[in-house]
Amino acid sequence: MAIVRWDPLKDLVSIQERINRLFDDALSSRKSGVQSDWIPPVDVLETEKGVLLIVEVPGLKEDDIDIQISDNILTIKGERKLPDVEKENYYRLERPYGKFSRSFQLPDNVDVNKVKASLKDGILKISLEKSEKEKPKVINVIKED
Repeated sequence: MAIVRWDPLKDLVSIQERINRLFDDALSSRKSGVQSDWIPPVDVLETEKGVLLIVEVPGLKEDDIDIQISDNILTIKGERKLPDVEKENYYRLERPYGKFSRSFQLPDNVDVNKVKASLKDGILKISLEKSEKEKPKVINVIKED
């Protein structure tokens, strides 16, 4: 086995190149000053009763959001409209605006007829119940004499 000499500066240059690429990618999407599309963050978790999606959509109302299920795929669409920049004197617009669309493959054990969605304080919660046939049957063991 050969001994290889470690050069710490080589690792630092590699890290710096990665950081530069990250900033270049982020800045290139904002060349126009306003980001055209945005992707709201989503948490997906499974509970005993079903699947829960928690979506951050601050500033949106119920009418701004469209939720559909087709071929076992849940799609969430919406749009955060750009404020009227002609009326206001904006110096900077950093919040993302525009249309968004997120799609999620649903597990087979979800009953698509029992979907509930609620919106409160910019948090959209979509709960999907597990179908009855997929819930495990609990069998109690009794003591025999």
